[in-house]
Amino acid sequence: MQQVRFRSMGSSCLALAAAIGVAVPALAQEQGRQSAEASRSGEEVSVGEIVVTTRRREERLVDVPIAVTSFSGEQLAKSGAIDITDIAQSTPNVTLEVSRGTNSTLSAFIRGIGQQDPVSGFEQGVGIYLDDVYLNRPQAAVLDIYDVERIEVLRGPQGTLYGRNTIGGAVKYVTKSLPDRFSLKLRGTYGTYDQADGVLTVSAPITDILRVGGSVARLSRGGFGKNLTTGEDNYNKDIWAGRGTVEIGGNGQPVLIRISGDYTRDKSNSRGGHRLIPALVSGTPVLDDVFDSQGGLDDPRQDVKAYGLAVNASAELTDALTFRSISAWRKDKSASPIDFDALPAVDVDVPAFYNNEQISQEFQLLYDNGGWLQGMIGGYYLAAKADTAFDVRLFTTLNGLTAYTQADVDTDTWAVFGDFTFDFTDQLSLAVGGRYTWDQRKAQILRQNYLGGGSPVFGGLGVPFGAPSTDFSGKATFKKFTPRASLSFKPTPDHNLYASFSQGFKGGGFDPRGVGVNAPTTNPSGIPSDAEIASYLSFKPESVDSYELGYKGNLFGGGLYIALAAFHMDYKDVQVPGSAGCTVGGIATFCGVITNAGKAKIDGIELEANARLGQNLASSGDRVNLSGSLGYINARYKEYITQVPGVGPVDVADARKVQNTPKWNGSATLAYTSPVGDGDVSLNTTLSYRSKTYQFEIPNPYIDQKGYVLLDASLVYTAPGGRWSLGVHGKNILDKEYKTSGYTFVGTGADGSLIPTLGKEGTLTAFYGNPRQVFVTGTLEF
Repeated sequence: MQQVRFRSMGSSCLALAAAIGVAVPALAQEQGRQSAEASRSGEEVSVGEIVVTTRRREERLVDVPIAVTSFSGEQLAKSGAIDITDIAQSTPNVTLEVSRGTNSTLSAFIRGIGQQDPVSGFEQGVGIYLDDVYLNRPQAAVLDIYDVERIEVLRGPQGTLYGRNTIGGAVKYVTKSLPDRFSLKLRGTYGTYDQADGVLTVSAPITDILRVGGSVARLSRGGFGKNLTTGEDNYNKDIWAGRGTVEIGGNGQPVLIRISGDYTRDKSNSRGGHRLIPALVSGTPVLDDVFDSQGGLDDPRQDVKAYGLAVNASAELTDALTFRSISAWRKDKSASPIDFDALPAVDVDVPAFYNNEQISQEFQLLYDNGGWLQGMIGGYYLAAKADTAFDVRLFTTLNGLTAYTQADVDTDTWAVFGDFTFDFTDQLSLAVGGRYTWDQRKAQILRQNYLGGGSPVFGGLGVPFGAPSTDFSGKATFKKFTPRASLSFKPTPDHNLYASFSQGFKGGGFDPRGVGVNAPTTNPSGIPSDAEIASYLSFKPESVDSYELGYKGNLFGGGLYIALAAFHMDYKDVQVPGSAGCTVGGIATFCGVITNAGKAKIDGIELEANARLGQNLASSGDRVNLSGSLGYINARYKEYITQVPGVGPVDVADARKVQNTPKWNGSATLAYTSPVGDGDVSLNTTLSYRSKTYQFEIPNPYIDQKGYVLLDASLVYTAPGGRWSLGVHGKNILDKEYKTSGYTFVGTGADGSLIPTLGKEGTLTAFYGNPRQVFVTGTLEF
């Protein structure tokens, strides 16, 4: 095989998306407006009064019988939020991290359910939505925060309200609608590590019903450390991004069409890991600075491109009936040199290409006559292609062995869903919904060994060695009906008690890193049949039954908002992808390992609160607020079957942990706001805590992260009318050193010594969260 085959869905997909006519809902995005208006008038809007669109209609946050956290654009700006991962600090039982070895691939977990493997074939457990468009792959999903109206985090299965079935929860990133007047906004940031960001946003009305606008962003930063082998910055940032929008209608018209496009180019250097142990053969020592690396792999150059188009339509058919359409086409391409061993020599080096493309169409019909019945029915279609190609270079083994893998995985999904709320009285309501999902996976997987160098796909000089160890083509279909029901009782309009049940589902597939010749066989020849290979490479769907009790309330005239939720989840056939050292044809190499862990149980409690501690204290119109969140989760495997050579299936549940899910996490934000002249000044400080986090199912004392505390603070002055602002922000002020992810290919011998399971030097590397950052941000609006 001389070249990698990456497929395109072609211009016909774009034409189809445009022809269908689609897109971002025309729902008013009240949260940011209410917060901004309150800030400028000196009034305060209770958190529970904020309007959200969690259930695809405008509702007060206190009325929504779903665990949801909402961040307004103004709130994010005043806290100095940089990208979407920042919101995890203040959201209970949520983990959002930059994935291992990358700058823009997202690992997301909500309530113990998620996915950190970016390879094609493995679906996310948490849905990321950009203006209601589901992002099918995690590449380029670390969304930078600019031109944002709000971000909502929904916890628990969300199949009856959203196009794509999301088993763990959803994160909604909502950009700002265009104003009805000419607007020009500038935002500039400069900070430590040569951080230099600039965002230009401009929009204008062309006619009463036609508006155009767009944003251009340049986001850059020097490295937190160095790659001592290549001399490049490590953990740097080098991004150009832009968004453009055309809106037709609105302003009292029954039809609104929103056409939007976005583009991101990330040319940041590859992110090198920090070795936690000396090299076992060469003796290369551990570096002093955790942000330094010395991996020698620099080809291909790290490069990520992501872009998409969406055409949105909303039509008020009658006073009670609204039709919506959300159509989208998206594509992203990534080239990534991943040096697992983080050493100058080639021990476990993985150059990789990721190419993803999707087209989606969603229709919604919403009913709300202002009376006892509200609801929606919808249909959804997604066609997605995820192509991954990578070398696993083990040059210290057998004169330069490379295991090349190409995995092309297609997903076709159809779904119908609905959700209706029946108000029996002003106090008692019942919401019921359901979803039927039809998923089909098609996979083509090729694995070929090369000797004497890398594969030709990545410019290597290796020559093919033996027959392919995997040459598989197959498909599988998965179907599931998942219901949802919730009962709400509101003794007064400001108090909501609810109980809910929901099911979540994620389809199965085929392990893109699996080795077909290793499939167990009953053939006397020792060669597995096609059916045996298909069975060996496949994994089953996973599902969850979620039960939740909750309370939301506005107390003391809006002086205190509380949201409390307790939940229990039965999680079945948990998909656990991974990789390990293995033997193929007598040669030590690299294999994919996919497990459907039998059962897990997850129990937890979540508390969110916002309290007004005082007002008119030091000056007329000032106020002090304390907001906080607390998450507790007890996630454990009840059954985890693994195959032990010479023994057979063994239940090892007692020795496994649920990854990326700390038992405790919490935050507290103390905020002070005071008028200064005709403007206002705001000071806030946030303390957040996460308890011990396991990076993988098997505990590892080297890369698992003990509990830690982060401290952030911001001071922002906003001029009258919001015409300009100036703020200083500090992130991780205490300069806490903490791990977010890692790679491990080592075992332990009988004497406790470390033994490499892949390569010769022993791969045990970690990646870390950002160190202390201080930056100044100014905005100017015309």
